Amino acid sequence: MKNNNAQINKEPKTSSRSLALTALEDFNGFAIYHSGRFVLFAVSFNTVLIVLLIFYFVIQQGLPFFKNFDTIEFFTSKQWYPEADNPKFGALSIIFGSLYVTISALLLAVPAAILAAVFLSEIVSHKIRNYVKPVIELLAAIPSVAYGFFAVLVLAPFLQTHFGLSTGTNALNASLILSIMALPTIISVAEDSITAIGRDLREASYGLGATRFETIFKVVIPAAHSGIIAAIVLGMMRAIGETMVVWMASGNANQIPSPWWDLTQSVRTMTATIAGDMGETSKGSPHYQSLFAIGIVLLAMTFLLNIISEYFLASAGKNSRKK
Repeated sequence: MKNNNAQINKEPKTSSRSLALTALEDFNGFAIYHSGRFVLFAVSFNTVLIVLLIFYFVIQQGLPFFKNFDTIEFFTSKQWYPEADNPKFGALSIIFGSLYVTISALLLAVPAAILAAVFLSEIVSHKIRNYVKPVIELLAAIPSVAYGFFAVLVLAPFLQTHFGLSTGTNALNASLILSIMALPTIISVAEDSITAIGRDLREASYGLGATRFETIFKVVIPAAHSGIIAAIVLGMMRAIGETMVVWMASGNANQIPSPWWDLTQSVRTMTATIAGDMGETSKGSPHYQSLFAIGIVLLAMTFLLNIISEYFLASAGKNSRKK
Protein backbone atom coordinates (compact mmCIF):
# COMPACT_ATOMS: atom_id res chain seq x y z
CA MET A 1 0.00 0.00 0.00
CA LYS A 2 2.80 2.38 0.85
CA ASN A 3 4.40 1.78 -2.53
CA ASN A 4 1.12 2.41 -4.32
CA ASN A 5 0.55 5.67 -2.40
CA ALA A 6 4.06 6.78 -3.22
CA GLN A 7 3.45 6.17 -6.91
CA ILE A 8 0.16 8.09 -6.78
CA ASN A 9 1.85 11.03 -5.06
CA LYS A 10 4.58 11.13 -7.67
CA GLU A 11 2.25 11.10 -10.69
CA PRO A 12 1.04 14.75 -10.52
CA LYS A 13 4.63 16.05 -10.45
CA THR A 14 5.55 14.03 -13.52
CA SER A 15 2.37 15.11 -15.28
CA SER A 16 2.88 18.83 -14.64
CA ARG A 17 6.49 18.63 -15.77
CA SER A 18 5.52 16.85 -18.98
CA LEU A 19 2.90 19.51 -19.65
CA ALA A 20 5.54 22.24 -19.33
CA LEU A 21 7.82 20.42 -21.76
CA THR A 22 4.97 19.84 -24.16
CA ALA A 23 4.17 23.55 -24.32
CA LEU A 24 7.79 24.33 -25.22
CA GLU A 25 7.86 21.53 -27.76
CA ASP A 26 4.61 22.78 -29.25
CA PHE A 27 6.12 26.23 -29.74
CA ASN A 28 9.24 24.78 -31.37
CA GLY A 29 7.12 22.50 -33.51
CA PHE A 30 4.94 25.44 -34.56
CA ALA A 31 8.01 27.47 -35.55
CA ILE A 32 9.62 24.58 -37.43
CA TYR A 33 6.37 23.71 -39.21
CA HIS A 34 5.70 27.22 -40.47
CA SER A 35 9.37 27.81 -41.31
CA GLY A 36 9.32 24.62 -43.36
CA ARG A 37 6.15 25.70 -45.11
CA PHE A 38 7.71 29.06 -45.96
CA VAL A 39 10.86 27.41 -47.36
CA LEU A 40 8.81 25.00 -49.49
CA PHE A 41 6.62 27.85 -50.71
CA ALA A 42 9.68 29.94 -51.59
CA VAL A 43 11.28 27.06 -53.52
CA SER A 44 8.03 26.27 -55.36
CA PHE A 45 7.42 29.94 -56.15
CA ASN A 46 10.95 30.41 -57.49
CA THR A 47 10.59 27.30 -59.67
CA VAL A 48 7.35 28.58 -61.19
CA LEU A 49 8.87 32.05 -61.58
CA ILE A 50 11.90 30.68 -63.44
CA VAL A 51 9.67 28.76 -65.85
CA LEU A 52 7.54 31.84 -66.48
CA LEU A 53 10.65 33.97 -67.05
CA ILE A 54 11.94 31.44 -69.59
CA PHE A 55 8.60 31.59 -71.40
CA TYR A 56 8.66 35.38 -71.31
CA PHE A 57 12.26 35.63 -72.56
CA VAL A 58 11.78 33.25 -75.49
CA ILE A 59 8.48 34.83 -76.55
CA GLN A 60 9.78 38.37 -76.08
CA GLN A 61 12.81 37.65 -78.29
CA GLY A 62 10.96 35.68 -80.96
CA LEU A 63 7.66 37.54 -81.26
CA PRO A 64 9.11 40.47 -83.28
CA PHE A 65 9.99 37.98 -86.03
CA PHE A 66 6.33 37.08 -86.57
CA LYS A 67 5.47 40.79 -86.69
CA ASN A 68 8.14 41.68 -89.26
CA PHE A 69 8.15 38.60 -91.52
CA ASP A 70 5.63 36.36 -93.22
CA THR A 71 4.38 33.78 -90.71
CA ILE A 72 2.80 31.61 -93.42
CA GLU A 73 6.11 31.44 -95.29
CA PHE A 74 7.87 30.50 -92.05
CA PHE A 75 5.67 27.42 -91.61
CA THR A 76 5.24 26.41 -95.26
CA SER A 77 8.51 27.22 -97.04
CA LYS A 78 11.57 24.96 -97.13
CA GLN A 79 13.99 27.77 -98.02
CA TRP A 80 16.14 28.62 -95.00
CA TYR A 81 18.73 31.23 -96.03
CA PRO A 82 18.85 33.64 -93.07
CA GLU A 83 22.14 35.32 -94.03
CA ALA A 84 21.47 35.85 -97.75
CA ASP A 85 21.09 39.30 -99.32
CA ASN A 86 17.43 38.45 -99.70
CA PRO A 87 16.98 36.30 -96.58
CA LYS A 88 14.53 33.42 -96.53
CA PHE A 89 13.12 32.05 -93.29
CA GLY A 90 11.25 28.91 -94.27
CA ALA A 91 11.36 26.51 -91.32
CA LEU A 92 9.20 23.71 -92.73
CA SER A 93 12.15 21.37 -93.33
CA ILE A 94 13.53 22.08 -89.87
CA ILE A 95 10.22 21.43 -88.09
CA PHE A 96 9.70 18.33 -90.22
CA GLY A 97 13.20 17.10 -89.35
CA SER A 98 12.49 17.29 -85.62
CA LEU A 99 9.20 15.43 -85.91
CA TYR A 100 10.72 12.97 -88.39
CA VAL A 101 13.57 11.73 -86.20
CA THR A 102 11.42 11.87 -83.05
CA ILE A 103 8.60 9.73 -84.46
CA SER A 104 11.12 7.35 -86.06
CA ALA A 105 12.86 7.00 -82.70
CA LEU A 106 9.55 6.25 -80.98
CA LEU A 107 8.68 3.60 -83.56
CA LEU A 108 11.94 1.88 -82.66
CA ALA A 109 11.81 2.45 -78.90
CA VAL A 110 8.17 1.92 -77.93
CA PRO A 111 7.80 -1.81 -78.76
CA ALA A 112 11.08 -2.67 -77.04
CA ALA A 113 10.28 -0.44 -74.05
CA ILE A 114 6.81 -1.92 -73.48
CA LEU A 115 8.13 -5.48 -73.73
CA ALA A 116 10.90 -4.59 -71.27
CA ALA A 117 8.34 -3.03 -68.90
CA VAL A 118 6.18 -6.17 -69.10
CA PHE A 119 9.24 -8.34 -68.49
CA LEU A 120 10.21 -6.37 -65.38
CA SER A 121 6.69 -6.18 -63.99
CA GLU A 122 5.22 -9.57 -64.86
CA ILE A 123 7.97 -12.07 -65.66
CA VAL A 124 11.09 -11.71 -63.52
CA SER A 125 11.27 -11.98 -59.75
CA HIS A 126 11.29 -8.88 -57.55
CA LYS A 127 14.92 -9.55 -56.65
CA ILE A 128 16.09 -9.45 -60.27
CA ARG A 129 13.81 -6.49 -61.00
CA ASN A 130 15.38 -4.50 -58.17
CA TYR A 131 18.78 -4.95 -59.84
CA VAL A 132 17.78 -4.52 -63.48
CA LYS A 133 15.51 -1.47 -63.27
CA PRO A 134 18.11 0.85 -61.64
CA VAL A 135 20.60 -0.15 -64.34
CA ILE A 136 18.10 0.77 -67.06
CA GLU A 137 17.30 4.07 -65.37
CA LEU A 138 21.03 4.76 -65.13
CA LEU A 139 21.09 5.11 -68.94
CA ALA A 140 19.26 8.42 -68.51
CA ALA A 141 22.23 9.76 -66.54
CA ILE A 142 24.68 9.33 -69.44
CA PRO A 143 25.51 12.76 -70.94
CA SER A 144 24.03 13.53 -74.35
CA VAL A 145 27.45 14.28 -75.79
CA ALA A 146 28.57 10.75 -74.92
CA TYR A 147 25.68 9.37 -76.95
CA GLY A 148 26.64 11.79 -79.70
CA PHE A 149 30.21 10.51 -79.82
CA PHE A 150 28.89 6.94 -79.97
CA ALA A 151 26.62 7.90 -82.88
CA VAL A 152 29.44 9.58 -84.82
CA LEU A 153 32.32 7.21 -84.05
CA VAL A 154 30.50 3.86 -83.94
CA LEU A 155 27.05 3.99 -85.52
CA ALA A 156 27.93 6.25 -88.47
CA PRO A 157 30.86 4.11 -89.76
CA PHE A 158 28.79 0.94 -89.18
CA LEU A 159 25.84 2.23 -91.21
CA GLN A 160 28.08 3.60 -93.94
CA THR A 161 30.09 0.38 -94.29
CA HIS A 162 27.41 -2.29 -93.94
CA PHE A 163 24.58 -0.56 -95.82
CA GLY A 164 26.62 1.18 -98.52
CA LEU A 165 25.47 4.68 -97.57
CA SER A 166 27.18 7.84 -98.77
CA THR A 167 27.16 9.17 -95.19
CA GLY A 168 26.52 7.62 -91.81
CA THR A 169 25.23 10.82 -90.24
CA ASN A 170 21.59 10.79 -91.25
CA ALA A 171 18.04 10.48 -89.93
CA LEU A 172 18.49 6.75 -89.28
CA ASN A 173 21.54 7.36 -87.09
CA ALA A 174 19.77 10.10 -85.14
CA SER A 175 16.64 7.97 -84.74
CA LEU A 176 18.59 4.97 -83.47
CA ILE A 177 20.48 6.93 -80.84
CA LEU A 178 17.38 8.88 -79.77
CA SER A 179 15.47 5.61 -79.36
CA ILE A 180 18.17 4.38 -76.98
CA MET A 181 17.99 7.63 -75.02
CA ALA A 182 14.18 7.45 -74.76
CA LEU A 183 14.16 3.84 -73.50
CA PRO A 184 14.82 4.52 -69.78
CA THR A 185 11.98 7.04 -69.51
CA ILE A 186 9.43 4.90 -71.33
CA ILE A 187 10.41 1.68 -69.55
CA SER A 188 10.36 3.21 -66.08
CA VAL A 189 6.99 4.98 -66.36
CA ALA A 190 5.33 2.09 -68.24
CA GLU A 191 6.60 -0.45 -65.72
CA ASP A 192 5.25 1.61 -62.82
CA SER A 193 1.86 1.82 -64.55
CA ILE A 194 1.70 -1.92 -65.20
CA THR A 195 2.77 -2.75 -61.64
CA ALA A 196 0.06 -0.43 -60.26
CA ILE A 197 -2.69 -2.58 -61.80
CA GLY A 198 -4.36 -4.50 -58.98
CA ARG A 199 -3.71 -8.19 -58.45
CA ASP A 200 -7.48 -8.82 -58.33
CA LEU A 201 -7.72 -8.08 -62.06
CA ARG A 202 -5.06 -10.67 -62.83
CA GLU A 203 -6.65 -13.30 -60.59
CA ALA A 204 -10.06 -12.70 -62.18
CA SER A 205 -8.50 -13.28 -65.60
CA TYR A 206 -6.84 -16.50 -64.43
CA GLY A 207 -10.16 -17.60 -62.92
CA LEU A 208 -11.80 -17.28 -66.34
CA GLY A 209 -9.20 -19.63 -67.81
CA ALA A 210 -6.84 -17.12 -69.44
CA THR A 211 -3.17 -17.99 -69.71
CA ARG A 212 -0.43 -15.83 -68.27
CA PHE A 213 0.41 -14.17 -71.57
CA GLU A 214 -3.26 -13.67 -72.44
CA THR A 215 -3.71 -11.97 -69.08
CA ILE A 216 -0.70 -9.73 -69.68
CA PHE A 217 -1.51 -8.63 -73.22
CA LYS A 218 -5.32 -8.69 -73.16
CA VAL A 219 -6.04 -7.57 -69.59
CA VAL A 220 -3.10 -5.90 -67.85
CA ILE A 221 -1.71 -3.79 -70.70
CA PRO A 222 -5.15 -2.46 -71.77
CA ALA A 223 -5.87 -1.61 -68.13
CA ALA A 224 -2.56 0.29 -67.91
CA HIS A 225 -2.99 2.07 -71.25
CA SER A 226 -3.18 5.57 -69.73
CA GLY A 227 0.16 5.20 -67.98
CA ILE A 228 1.75 3.61 -71.04
CA ILE A 229 0.58 6.48 -73.27
CA ALA A 230 1.98 8.94 -70.73
CA ALA A 231 5.29 7.05 -70.84
CA ILE A 232 5.38 7.31 -74.63
CA VAL A 233 4.62 11.04 -74.53
CA LEU A 234 7.37 11.60 -71.95
CA GLY A 235 9.77 9.64 -74.16
CA MET A 236 8.75 11.84 -77.08
CA MET A 237 9.47 14.94 -75.00
CA ARG A 238 12.92 13.56 -74.23
CA ALA A 239 13.61 12.88 -77.90
CA ILE A 240 12.27 16.11 -79.41
CA GLY A 241 14.21 18.27 -76.94
CA GLU A 242 17.61 16.67 -77.50
CA THR A 243 20.20 18.97 -79.04
CA MET A 244 23.74 17.65 -79.01
CA VAL A 245 22.92 14.14 -80.24
CA VAL A 246 20.90 15.18 -83.29
CA TRP A 247 23.37 17.94 -84.06
CA MET A 248 26.15 15.36 -84.26
CA ALA A 249 24.22 12.44 -85.78
CA SER A 250 21.60 13.80 -88.19
CA GLY A 251 23.87 15.36 -90.83
CA ASN A 252 22.25 18.83 -90.54
CA ALA A 253 20.99 18.97 -94.13
CA ASN A 254 18.12 21.43 -94.53
CA GLN A 255 15.85 19.19 -96.57
CA ILE A 256 12.81 16.93 -96.46
CA PRO A 257 13.89 13.42 -97.51
CA SER A 258 12.66 12.32 -100.92
CA PRO A 259 10.97 9.89 -100.70
CA TRP A 260 9.91 10.96 -97.21
CA TRP A 261 10.35 7.50 -95.70
CA ASP A 262 14.05 7.32 -96.66
CA LEU A 263 15.78 7.45 -93.28
CA THR A 264 19.22 7.23 -94.88
CA GLN A 265 19.11 10.90 -95.90
CA SER A 266 20.36 13.71 -93.69
CA VAL A 267 17.95 16.08 -91.96
CA ARG A 268 18.10 19.10 -89.70
CA THR A 269 16.15 19.62 -86.47
CA MET A 270 14.95 22.67 -84.56
CA THR A 271 17.30 22.14 -81.63
CA ALA A 272 20.31 21.60 -83.87
CA THR A 273 19.47 24.74 -85.86
CA ILE A 274 19.26 26.87 -82.72
CA ALA A 275 22.49 25.45 -81.30
CA GLY A 276 24.39 25.66 -84.58
CA ASP A 277 23.31 29.14 -85.69
CA MET A 278 23.03 31.06 -82.42
CA GLY A 279 26.77 31.68 -82.16
CA GLU A 280 26.88 33.18 -85.67
CA THR A 281 24.16 35.79 -85.25
CA SER A 282 24.14 39.30 -83.85
CA LYS A 283 21.62 40.14 -81.17
CA GLY A 284 18.42 41.66 -82.53
CA SER A 285 19.08 40.68 -86.15
CA PRO A 286 16.38 38.92 -88.21
CA HIS A 287 18.41 35.70 -88.05
CA TYR A 288 18.59 35.99 -84.27
CA GLN A 289 14.85 36.58 -84.02
CA SER A 290 14.10 33.66 -86.36
CA LEU A 291 15.97 31.28 -84.05
CA PHE A 292 13.83 32.39 -81.15
CA ALA A 293 10.77 31.95 -83.37
CA ILE A 294 11.85 28.34 -83.80
CA GLY A 295 12.30 28.23 -80.04
CA ILE A 296 8.69 29.36 -79.59
CA VAL A 297 7.51 26.51 -81.83
CA LEU A 298 9.62 24.02 -79.89
CA LEU A 299 8.42 25.42 -76.57
CA ALA A 300 4.79 25.15 -77.69
CA MET A 301 5.31 21.53 -78.75
CA THR A 302 6.93 20.48 -75.49
CA PHE A 303 4.33 22.38 -73.46
CA LEU A 304 1.52 20.62 -75.31
CA LEU A 305 3.20 17.23 -74.84
CA ASN A 306 3.61 17.98 -71.14
CA ILE A 307 -0.11 18.72 -70.78
CA ILE A 308 -0.97 15.48 -72.59
CA SER A 309 1.38 13.43 -70.39
CA GLU A 310 -0.04 15.01 -67.22
CA TYR A 311 -3.57 14.15 -68.37
CA PHE A 312 -2.74 10.50 -68.97
CA LEU A 313 -0.71 10.21 -65.77
CA ALA A 314 -3.68 11.58 -63.82
CA SER A 315 -5.97 9.10 -65.59
CA ALA A 316 -3.58 6.26 -64.75
CA GLY A 317 -3.57 7.33 -61.09
CA LYS A 318 -7.37 7.36 -60.95
CA ASN A 319 -7.59 3.92 -62.58
CA SER A 320 -5.06 2.40 -60.17
CA ARG A 321 -6.96 3.81 -57.16
CA LYS A 322 -10.23 2.36 -58.44
CA LYS A 323 -8.64 -1.05 -58.77
